[in-house]
Parts: sequence; structure tokens; C-alpha cells
Amino acid sequence: MEQFTIKNLYNLEETIAAELFEGAVYPWELLPKISNFIVKLGEKLPKDKFTQVTEQIWIANSAKVAPTACINGPAIIDEEAEIRHCAFIRGNAIVGKGAVVGNSTELKNVILFNKVQVPHYNYVGDSILGFKSHMGAGSITSNVKSDKTLVVVKNGEKKIETGLKKFGAMLGDHVEVGCNSVLNPGTVIGRNSNIYPVSCVRGCIPEGSIYKKQGEIIFKQ
Repeated sequence: MEQFTIKNLYNLEETIAAELFEGAVYPWELLPKISNFIVKLGEKLPKDKFTQVTEQIWIANSAKVAPTACINGPAIIDEEAEIRHCAFIRGNAIVGKGAVVGNSTELKNVILFNKVQVPHYNYVGDSILGFKSHMGAGSITSNVKSDKTLVVVKNGEKKIETGLKKFGAMLGDHVEVGCNSVLNPGTVIGRNSNIYPVSCVRGCIPEGSIYKKQGEIIFKQ
């Protein structure tokens, strides 16, 4: 499971939340800690670059937020991020520098690294998306199992009990998710991998690979 550790999934220089990752091995360990971390970080943000718009919402002065967007705290919107028409941030969200949260996209308990794009009709919940990862139109993270049992991360015969009921997906840096795909609870996708459109993904996808369908994964040349 070494490939799916924090150090092999993410460039921590590309997030304002780097301090949160210290001491952790796997990224899903951080999901229960996002809310409190945002509040502590928000209080330390430079006042010449960020405006505290409500008690627990900090928005960079250079960010663009559509008047129709809804942002609930705790939340931090980093510099030059764009929150587009009718985006819904339910809370516990960090949106990285230059990231795009688009039309009718919903976020909840997430960290979006810098330059992440979730631009069209996406749902991203209880997930961490790495630097320059992109989710195509209509693609979503499913964050609760249908039988409501705790999520287990599976990589072949190897399994890790997370102890979490809610866990969407961990996307490494530069991951591309095709349109209308579903990332099932506990999905972990390695760096520089591509997911074909209209895919139903579960388990761990190796870095540098192309996911065509369940059981058909090829490595990039």
C-alpha cells in the first residue's frame, strides 16, 4: 500500500493545508480533522490577503465568487480560486489556489489542492483531490456505502480498515476523471492516472495508469 500513502500521492507544497498532513501516513486519516484545522488556520491567515466574511469563512481577496454561490463554514477559499454560478460548499472545505468549483458543484468535508478543477455538476464529499486533478462533468464521489458499514480500502488482497462511515475518494496529483464516472467509497487513485468516462471505480488504482473498466487497467507508455 506504499504507493497510496500521502508522500506518494501528493505534493504538499501545493496546498495551504500542508500542516494538517504532518504525522499522518494515509490521507483518509485527515478527514475527521478538516473542520477544526480550517478554523485554526483561518485565524492565522494574513489579513491583507484574506477577508473573513463570516465567523468561519475566509475568502482570498483575489478569489472570484459568483453571487449565486452558497458557502457554508468552516471554509477557506485560497487565492485566485473561482467559485462559479450556483456552486454549493456545504462546509469543512479548503479550496486551493487557482482551483475551480463550477456550476452546481457541491463540496463537503474536502481538501482541494491548488489548481484542482471540479467545474461541472460534480459532487465531492469526504475526499482529498491532489494538485491539478480534474473531474469531468457529472463525475462524483460516492461517500457512503449502501449498507452503511465502515469503509475499507482494498488493493487486491490487501485491506486497510479506515473506521470511517463516510469516505469518498483520494485522488493523487494530476489525476483525470472522465465525465459521468462514479468513484465508490474508499477509492484511491494514484498520481498521473486517467479514468475513462462513465466508469464505476472502486479500490486502488495504480499511479500512471489508465482505468478502462473493472479488471482492465493498463499502464501508460
